[in-house]
Amino acid sequence: MDSVVFLLCSLTRSVFFCQVFRSQLSISSVSDQDAYRAGLQPVSQWKAYGLNGYPGFIFIPNPFLPGCQRHWVKQCLKLYPQKPNVCNLDLHMAPEETIDLWGQSKEQLRRKGSGKKEPRSLLEKLRWVTLGYHYNWDTKKYSANHHTPFPSDLAFLSEQVAAACGFRGFQAQAGILNYYHFDSSLGIHVDESELDHSRPLLSFSFGQSSIFLLGGLRREEAPTAMFMHSGDIMVLSGRSRLLHHAVPRVLPGPGGAALPPCLEQALPAGLPAGAVVERGSEEDWQVCASYLRSSRINVTVRQVLADGQEFPEEAGANGKGQAPAEDGQHREKRHKTDS
Repeated sequence: MDSVVFLLCSLTRSVFFCQVFRSQLSISSVSDQDAYRAGLQPVSQWKAYGLNGYPGFIFIPNPFLPGCQRHWVKQCLKLYPQKPNVCNLDLHMAPEETIDLWGQSKEQLRRKGSGKKEPRSLLEKLRWVTLGYHYNWDTKKYSANHHTPFPSDLAFLSEQVAAACGFRGFQAQAGILNYYHFDSSLGIHVDESELDHSRPLLSFSFGQSSIFLLGGLRREEAPTAMFMHSGDIMVLSGRSRLLHHAVPRVLPGPGGAALPPCLEQALPAGLPAGAVVERGSEEDWQVCASYLRSSRINVTVRQVLADGQEFPEEAGANGKGQAPAEDGQHREKRHKTDS
């Protein structure tokens, strides 16, 4: 049964199957070849759902081709945390200490589970990474003078998903990667710092499962709860773009396996020409798998500016402010961890 079909009303704990309906996708907006290049099934094979009372919310249960999630997991652990991107560890470590988090962590992660108690690796202390326009945790703003190139592979993936949901021309301008463990949570918040709310917020999940709460425009509105599993994609658009939401709990995936079954398959050898997904080494995947046995990665991609729009002058005055504490998204109940 698809993740989104099992919904719980947080107030009554009753199951409401009638809330869910099939969403129409724009199949002609994404060629099968471009879907394959992003590691996705043809859009005609995707399932997409909406929820009554949440116009603009779209839930797509794992549309990735077998093995292709591995590429995105590796990128989130090995490539995207690299400089010049910004992460929470920059707040209390010297720049030279955070240059290669993967290289400093891989041996510890390979030994994880051997029975010997070891301190957490730097990758296991990672809480967030920002891409493109870097979110300023102090001012809750983006600015023109704190920007680095957005990863081209993630931009391509995001463009295909957005186009399939009816948003052709979407530009991936900012990303926030959140790294969760079984003792992590994300407090209720709304993503409103982008200057253009007409474009969707895209959310990709990899690794262990979580409970996701989707609320209303007002913080006190009772949310609807749903499971999110590895590979699932959520799109917040239209009236749902500014809804409050939260992740109160991360939990093992269905069946109690160490890794979700969809991550057990390796990337196929015959990738199409121009594919942005790459077949990684088995050695790298073993490091990723060790990390994911107790962790979840969430990637959110946003368009910050409308076409032709510029930042207000005052927004660029303090572009490089960082979160004042070591854990960071939206400064409310971000990641309850022992970091």
